[in-house]
Amino acid sequence: MSIFVDENTKVVYQGLTGSQGRYYGLLNRDYGTQVVAGTNPKKAGEDVEGIPIFASVADAVAATGANASCIFIPAPGVRSAVMEAAEGGVEFIVCITEGVPAQDEAWFYNELERNFPRVQLLGPNCPGIISPGKCNIGITAGHIAQAPVEGQHNVGIVSRSGTLTYQALYELKLQGIGVTTCVGIGGDPVPGTSFIDCLERFEADPATSAVMMIGEIGGSAEEEAAAFISASMSKPVVAYIAGQTAPPGKKMGHAGAIVSGGKGTAAAKMEALTGAGVQVGANPTEAGELMVGVVRSL
Repeated sequence: MSIFVDENTKVVYQGLTGSQGRYYGLLNRDYGTQVVAGTNPKKAGEDVEGIPIFASVADAVAATGANASCIFIPAPGVRSAVMEAAEGGVEFIVCITEGVPAQDEAWFYNELERNFPRVQLLGPNCPGIISPGKCNIGITAGHIAQAPVEGQHNVGIVSRSGTLTYQALYELKLQGIGVTTCVGIGGDPVPGTSFIDCLERFEADPATSAVMMIGEIGGSAEEEAAAFISASMSKPVVAYIAGQTAPPGKKMGHAGAIVSGGKGTAAAKMEALTGAGVQVGANPTEAGELMVGVVRSL
């Protein structure tokens, strides 16, 4: 199985007619994802290599049965694009765009929580999601992901870091370990999907035997995840926290990756996770090795 997306997911690309949207939309389609539509009110009735373009998400949903969207549009338009997708009838929204104002993120996060509770938003500023062999939405390279192997123990991945997500996928593939779903939640201050959202679903997914979690400095998401793992998870978790040498008060990469005072440090996060029974690697490679050991011991 998988979480959030699978071979039945039908995706409409908001921004398919732009250069980045076109590139990754077609790449995702070539992977096997059901990319059924794109949107652009000025180009409705046209197509992108056979993918029909509609004026709105609602039109695309009505014509194709799309149940997910992927947003590849500039940051100033993301707020309206997220709401168009929710109002148009999709239940899973992946927003790749970076640089979205935090005020906008907070606004549409709360608007979805209040008025569209069935809609799950992933991102903004994330690499997307891949259920290997079934569906790839976003910018993750499909060839580095090992599809789950029936009859063997497979792993779920959730990460704040895009680049380290790719490394985790590739290291597991080198060891022949399958991945049910890999979720890049992004590192912005107000992510639509949290570690806990993913951990909860991996815990309930019978095909996922263990979980790899990649966090980073800043915020309290990893500590909150540690509390959830301690209280609610039976499956083993392996983690890595990026930014262990980051100086306090200096933003490191992601908008949410900043250590303020004594809060948000890598050491505090690692301590919380270790206390919850999580095996924490000192570097990404060690985390991969720890996961290999966990899978082989199951």
